[in-house]
Order: sequence, then C-alpha cells, then structure tokens
Amino acid sequence: MTHLLVVGSPSLDTIHIQGQTHQSVGGAGMYMAMAAWRSGLKVSMFGPRPDTIPDVMGDFASRLEVWIGPVIPLEDMPHFEISHQGDKAVYLNADVESEEQVDFDQLPDDLSKYAGVHITAMGDSAVQMACLEKCRQRGARMISLGTWLGSIQAKPELTHALMAEADIFFMNEEEGHALFGSLEAVQGVPGQILFVTLADKGALVALGNHQTQIPAREIVVKDPTGAGESFCGSALANILLGLHPVMAGRRAAMLAAEKIGAIGASALLLDDPPPDVPLDPRVRINKVQVEKVSQVVKDLPAAGAFNFVADYLPPVGHPLALDYFFAATLQQFGFWETANGRYDKPLIAKLGGELRKGSNYLYYAYLRPLDTNPTFYSPERQANLTLDEMADIFRADDGTVQMPALALHLQQANQYGRDMLALGYSPQSFVQQAMESQTPLKTFMMLLDHIGGYKEDPIRKKSSLLALSVSARPEAFLRYGQDETVAPVVDYHCMRSVLRIGLVEVLDADLYQKLAERRLLNEDEEWAVRYAAYHIQKQVEALSGKPIGAVDWFFFNYMRSHCPEMTDPVCAECALDAVCAKKKEMFQPVLRTTNY
Repeated sequence: MTHLLVVGSPSLDTIHIQGQTHQSVGGAGMYMAMAAWRSGLKVSMFGPRPDTIPDVMGDFASRLEVWIGPVIPLEDMPHFEISHQGDKAVYLNADVESEEQVDFDQLPDDLSKYAGVHITAMGDSAVQMACLEKCRQRGARMISLGTWLGSIQAKPELTHALMAEADIFFMNEEEGHALFGSLEAVQGVPGQILFVTLADKGALVALGNHQTQIPAREIVVKDPTGAGESFCGSALANILLGLHPVMAGRRAAMLAAEKIGAIGASALLLDDPPPDVPLDPRVRINKVQVEKVSQVVKDLPAAGAFNFVADYLPPVGHPLALDYFFAATLQQFGFWETANGRYDKPLIAKLGGELRKGSNYLYYAYLRPLDTNPTFYSPERQANLTLDEMADIFRADDGTVQMPALALHLQQANQYGRDMLALGYSPQSFVQQAMESQTPLKTFMMLLDHIGGYKEDPIRKKSSLLALSVSARPEAFLRYGQDETVAPVVDYHCMRSVLRIGLVEVLDADLYQKLAERRLLNEDEEWAVRYAAYHIQKQVEALSGKPIGAVDWFFFNYMRSHCPEMTDPVCAECALDAVCAKKKEMFQPVLRTTNY
C-alpha cells in the first residue's frame, strides 16, 4: 500500500456546539492523517507523542502504522478550545508549543520509502522550512504543506518561499487572498499543485497556471472543525493513489462533507470505504442494458484494440514517432462547429487527396512535417508556434483552414511546449522516467497531469489515449506494470453511443430536450453525461473481459460508423441492433472544451 508520513501531531480539543461541550481528538496533523487513512493509505506520523494515550485518542493511534517522535507528558500535548458559530469554527484558546519544539533530526534517515511527506502548519513557517529542508536532505519524494493565516501575516516572504518549495500546497480562501491578492491570481509553478478550500463553495485546484473549480457537497453541518484538513488529507491521498488532482479533489469534497456531518473525527475513523463521487441525479446508468451490451462486445470479433498503425500515422520505427504522438494527441479535440447555439456540423475536408474527418484529419495534418520539418514536434517548437504556422498545418487541399477552434489548438500546443521545457522533459525522458517506476502507467499519467494539453481534463481522455497509443504501437514505447490498465477514453462519440443505446438514461426533461435538440450545454450538464459514460466504459470492460483499448475502439470506431452524427444510424448492420434502445434523437453534449 502507498505510505504517507504526516509531520504534526494530534491535539486534545474542547468543542462547544449549540450549547453542548464535546471532548475530541483534533489537530491539523490528525485530520490530515485520518482522512488519508480513510482514503486508502498507510499513514505514519512524526511529532510529539503523549506518555499516556487517552481513550479519546486511542482509535486514532491504533490506525497509524508508526508514530515517531519525542514522548512528552499528556498535559503538554497541543490542545485547542473551539466554539462553533454557524458553520465557522472560532478558536478560543490554542497551545501548539510542543509541535514547534520538535527536533527534526529525529526524522527517519530515509524518507524515500514514503510516497509523500506532509508538513502541517505547526504554528510557525520557520519551523516548517526547517522541516522541509531536512525532508529534502533525507530523500523525500514528494512534499506537501499546509499554512495558516497568522504565519502568512507574520512572515509573508518565508511563507511564499515555502509554497515555492512545495510539490503540493494547501490553503483556505482567506489564506489564498493573503498570498495572491485574489483567487483569480492563484497559480503555481509548472509541476506544482495548489488547493484552495472554499468552505461551502467547494475548492479550487491550480495545476501550474490552470484552475478548476470543484463543487461542494450539500450537507447539514454538525461540526466544521477540521473540514479543510480533512479535504486536504483525502485530496493528497487520492493523488498519491494515482487520481487526477481534480478527481482527487472531488473525492475529497465528499469525505470532508461526511466529516462535518458528524462530531469530531468519528467519520474519518470508520472502516467503511470512503464515499465516491456520485453520478449527477439528472442521469442514471441502466445496469440491465450495460450487461446486454457487454455480452455483445464480449462476443464481437471486431471489438479488438487498435495498434495505432495506419497511413495517417508515422511509419513503424520512425525516429520521431514518439515525439509525434506526444504533440499530436493533445490536439484531439473540438472537430465540430456551432450555429445559433446548436451543433451545426463536424469537420470533414479533403486533405492529402482524401476526405478526412475529425480525428483522422488531425492525425494526418500533424503527420505532414514528419520528414520536411522534423523539429516541429519538439517542445521548443511547440512552445513557440504562431497562429499562422498552426493554420498552415491544418490547411486543407483547397487552401482553407478547417479547424473550428484554431486559437485553442495553438494555446494547447504552446502550453504543452512550455510545461515540457519548464520541467526539463523530452518525450523520451518522460517515458524513461515512467518506465523506471514500479508502476509505469500510474507514473506516466501523474506526470501528464502537469503538462499542458493533458492536465486540464480530470477524466484524462487525451492522457489515456496517449498511453494507449505509445503502448499499443509495435515499438511498445510504454509497457504497463502488473495489473495496470488504462482508464476509459471518453469522447463525444462514446457519449452519443451510450445515450442512444440506452446505457445512460437522462431523467431530467430539460437536459433530455437540450441533448435531443443539439443545443449548447453548460459544464455541469456536460459533466453529468460524461461522468456516467466514464463509468459505463469501465463496467463494459469488466463485464466483457475485453481490455479498455478494445472497448474504446468499439465505442469510438465501430459505433461511430454505425451511429454517425449527421446521417441516420445503420441499425440493420449493427451488432447491437437487438439490444439497442434506439434513442436516435439523442446527441452528445455540445460544449466547446479542449478535453475531447
């Protein structure tokens, strides 16, 4: 199991809620540790330990793998007195002196055995910096930190220096304003993840310069103490387990809501699995239909995985094949146009003497510089491409520029190049780093979470497509570890298919009408359908026994040809004809996004 070391300690808390007083174990370190434990990690703690473990602290202590640190009298442990006024916790008294006096020379000599080390605020940013420096010296692979407003106000420059050194940095809304001036200005350096908790407004995650808002889960608040730390502990755990930071944040919001719906740390100490991100209530997965379709896919000989060898892709063994796939795959999005607030038509144009559509058009267009302009795919060239150069790449045989969202394609290329350069990667060194890991695919996906063109999508469509591409090719650039599988590749063809087949049932009349009328949707409506489609692909993979590459090829290629966008479905020739719900009026969500 993945192992996390939390630097901090529990506290003994007195909590006043609605006229009642409760004694509870608390503290930033405890909430972080137990949220990470509940989310599936092994957790150890470095910090002061009481000479006697009181009953209120027993369940917490029993869930730690190891508790390292100086033994001190119980009465000297950190303690807080907290009064709850509405949904806000007000600290009446606080004593964290024992945390600030810990000798970091007592840290384990080799911290590389931990997947990550989290350093709590510990009352003083200078103490945090001393701890961070010691952790780096002792081989910590990933370091995350929390902060607090008093530290930012007292030592702003040191807090900024701490944030610059962190791989992952957590703050609340007030702290975010103090550090950046506004939430809109929150951004990290390439390779860094910043989280801003926003109480009942959810949270903000910044991957370098890209921000995503995470919604909150509505719940009746009983005890808001430690809500932020619980979110942070769960988010950190899910990142270390391999989730995209935004999906990690969505899961963390679920656990934080469960925590504040109970008193103290009780919800974090449960042995039950943590809550997952639920489907949007506007849609439902038809389990019976999933079973029927999975059986067809299982028995369908054509449902085989694509090996990414074709006349519109680099020849096998070409020295720039890997560079090509890195630069081209991130451009796999947005091959359609709108008119009057509705989907109008897909991209179909003649290129290289043949009519090509969408994905194939893109692949062929990006193939053209392969032998005439070989540096085109390098991070340096991608970072500095101009709009005119991008237009030339996509120019059709008749001289027109057919790409509907040309400026977005340029933006993605530039950001890809800048992030790769900032992090010192070439496609070859990127894959090499993944292959040196015990979990190559997990490492590959986590690295892509920091690269423009890939990092923006919490479901990782393009990242998964790239992983499939470079592993399925005869060159086998990437090889997965034992039991590693690629996540579903969810694009609009997949979503159109699951809606028409009846795998996803749309329960909301307004959303149903928007989909049928091919009208533009908002992000929440699109997420409702896409997240359901993501789960369906995973279920079909499990039930059919087919690898996800074959399931993806079925939904993308087979269903695209039998159930196209602009012409009537060819039901009589489709293997799903007998089980399909034939909701032919259904259409994929219409939303301009770079995710797919």
